[in-house]
Formats: sequence, C-alpha cells, structure tokens
Amino acid sequence: MRVKRLQESPESVHVVVLDAGEEAVEAVGRLARELRLGAAQITAIGAFEQAVVGWFDREAGDYRRIPVREQCEVLSLVGDIAVGEDGEPAPHLHAVLGTADGQVRGGHLLEGRTWPTLELVVRNSPTALAKTWRPEVGLALIDPDKTAERP
Repeated sequence: MRVKRLQESPESVHVVVLDAGEEAVEAVGRLARELRLGAAQITAIGAFEQAVVGWFDREAGDYRRIPVREQCEVLSLVGDIAVGEDGEPAPHLHAVLGTADGQVRGGHLLEGRTWPTLELVVRNSPTALAKTWRPEVGLALIDPDKTAERP
C-alpha cells in the first residue's frame, strides 16, 4: 500500500494505491487506524482477482455472501469511516463489480483481493463521527448527532 497526502487542512485528503495481492477491506481498516480517521469518505476504482460482496438479510441479521470467483473491475467503490463503539475506526464499504461478460455484482464489500491495483481517494473531516448499535436494525450505524474522540 502506498499513501500520499494531497491536502492537509481543513480536511485531509490522501491518495492510496493498493498493490496486487493486497486484501482491500483489511488494507482500508489498517489505513484508518494508522491515519486515525474518524469521519472519512472513500471512493475507489481498480480491479480484484476475486471478491465477496454481501447483501444484508434482515431476517438472519447478517450478510448473505455473494462470491465473485473471477477477475472483476471495480466499477465503483464508495464508503465511509466513522468511530465504532469500541473506539476504533469502522470502515463501511460498498462496491459495484463488473465481470468479463458485462454483468455486475454489488453490495457491501466483505473481501476483495486486489489485481492489479486499487486506487482510492480518502477525504477525512476534522470532526469524528460515532457509530451506535441499533438493535432494531441489527447494525451499528452513524449517528449524525453524536461525535466521537479521534481513534
């Protein structure tokens, strides 16, 4: 993973380039901890050699895994980072992936093995947002009325 700061203030902006073989979800989590991100927006394009996206099943209270077992283009990857209830940055990423036959798979990005690259732009606010567990939904969601300490 290569990281370059493009802008310092009032919000920091970084360009991040993942190399072939890096697992994207793990790399974004590691980046969030290293940069102490507390209210960030992420956009990315690139490709994966394989990936898993998820669809949240309300009845099961968990993500239904949708594997993409082939090389795919990352047509769109968007997400955010807020501070989880454990005080750590919590990335939330969604992806639309294009396959060789032009079909798409999309959902919550659970896994993505980069090939040949993934190019991300990360914009971080000086304020940290907090995620709060919502039992009626079964997920921790950003609470716009609640700020958090920087991780």
